[in-house]
Amino acid sequence: MFIEQRQVGQMAVFAYLVGDEKSGEALVIDPAEDTDGIIAAAEKNKVTIKYIVNTHGHVDHIGGNEDMKKRTGAAIVIHEDDADMLVSTPRAMLMMFGGKASPPADRTVRDGEFIEVGGLRLKVIHTPGHSPGSVVLLLDGYAFTGDTLFVEAVGRTDLPGGSGEVMFDSIQKKLCTLPDETVVLPGHNYGSMPTSTIGHEKKYNPFLR
Repeated sequence: MFIEQRQVGQMAVFAYLVGDEKSGEALVIDPAEDTDGIIAAAEKNKVTIKYIVNTHGHVDHIGGNEDMKKRTGAAIVIHEDDADMLVSTPRAMLMMFGGKASPPADRTVRDGEFIEVGGLRLKVIHTPGHSPGSVVLLLDGYAFTGDTLFVEAVGRTDLPGGSGEVMFDSIQKKLCTLPDETVVLPGHNYGSMPTSTIGHEKKYNPFLR
């Protein structure tokens, strides 16, 4: 297994290429921009991208969906509660962020389901609050936390469908209960370092105290 973290786009989004070398299959998480670079990385690692997984439906995370799907044939996956948001981004927002409208999801998921690629199984943890369908993806001690949990910060809750109360409940009950050594792989490069751990966040994240 390999995980490649790539900062893309004007909002310092972290896109992730997750691959299984044995099967030659991979998935990409939140390909906001730089599809050329992500596809080149997949080719370098000799893997084929089978899935495009969005941690949520906000415009700054889905801008590369169309191009990625067109070039790889990968299926788009998102939580069912953000499926409508995925295809309803206002044109003005797309222009502002320089993204393209996403195709509709090929598959929607719910809490507790798995997304399998090659020999890898990513568990879907529904963490509403930043958006109704925000998810964290758990894989072998790594948590791709999207915009729910950042390094020593949390996602905003003032956008449509957001709720601070709901998000903090999600974090406390579903993320803080993970093993302390679980590696946090956030959706933006907003912290002092690109990754963290659940233990570190419980100790130093001012929003979790």
